[in-house]
Amino acid sequence: MSRKISRSFINGRAGAGTAGQGIKVEWDSTNDGELHWLDVSESSLEAVVDGDIAVYSGVFNSYVDTMDYITITSTGNATDFGNMTVGKDSCATTANGGNGRGLHFMGRLSGGTETNIIEYITINTPGNATDFGDCSSATYNASACSNGINDRGVVSLGIITDSNDSNVLEYVTISSTGNATDFGDMTVLCSYGGGTSNGINDRGIILRGNSTGGGVTFNNHIEYITISSTGNSTDFGDLTEAKHGLSGTTSNGTSDRAVVGGGVNSSAKVNVIEYFTISSTGNATDFGDLSNTHKYVGAASNGTGDRAVWSGGFDATVNVMEYVTISSTGNATDFGDSTASGMSQGVSNAGGN
Repeated sequence: MSRKISRSFINGRAGAGTAGQGIKVEWDSTNDGELHWLDVSESSLEAVVDGDIAVYSGVFNSYVDTMDYITITSTGNATDFGNMTVGKDSCATTANGGNGRGLHFMGRLSGGTETNIIEYITINTPGNATDFGDCSSATYNASACSNGINDRGVVSLGIITDSNDSNVLEYVTISSTGNATDFGDMTVLCSYGGGTSNGINDRGIILRGNSTGGGVTFNNHIEYITISSTGNSTDFGDLTEAKHGLSGTTSNGTSDRAVVGGGVNSSAKVNVIEYFTISSTGNATDFGDLSNTHKYVGAASNGTGDRAVWSGGFDATVNVMEYVTISSTGNATDFGDSTASGMSQGVSNAGGN
């Protein structure tokens, strides 16, 4: 049987491509001497190339080290992935699309102690997390984003203590290991937000969430950065309402669209999904609804399949996973169940989430 599978990689993303845009790799089961080849099924290869694996972790208020994973373009229950280096919640996560490495920034340990640890996983390979380095401060409820162009992850530090939010931005090179470096500042103090990017034009998005040095507030502000440079964030626009607990933020590379699911406003948790176009600026627009009200819900998306999947959330009894097609609008559909209730961080090998 002859099978040839060709993919082009352009600036870290998979696509059709033309000569000079990237590296074209062919797996050919009949001409094994011409190029490095793998005689594998097309579907299993594309699950790796197109960024179709998502890993979820960090049960809120339970401080477990559990991680599980799904194949985004399918539906069904999650499978055990491995364990983080320590049980914690309220991490910030992001990944690169080049080598499938996912990062967990900081978080909160049992007893309410914050940590500054960064750890990493190889998303295509189930297993335990490994130490990467440290951020400058021990925090939780941070937000992170990355690009598919220069292998950089940026994190907005979040809460240093319960009465001391931070506006500091730091960055790392994802494919290496080491401590984070100063990037710039958010325009205000920021925590309980969310982060994403499109992997196309090097733009990272940070949602403010909280914006105070003490107590709890609700903010609708969106800011952006240019990931491959350093500097302070810039105003982007506003969400449809002021809220925090916005970890359910993800995007795709097909339509340059970010979707935000869940959160909590001044009176209650919400089930609202909204969207905006990352490469422009402006306010968010209503997309549809999740099946339940959630805050701190985990989110991830794939590179070419245009699907976002949300998992868990603050409620310790919720293990529901649901999905939408990002380039359309409408309500979420049931995907399956996570291995543990309340998974509140998500990351995929598409990068940028």
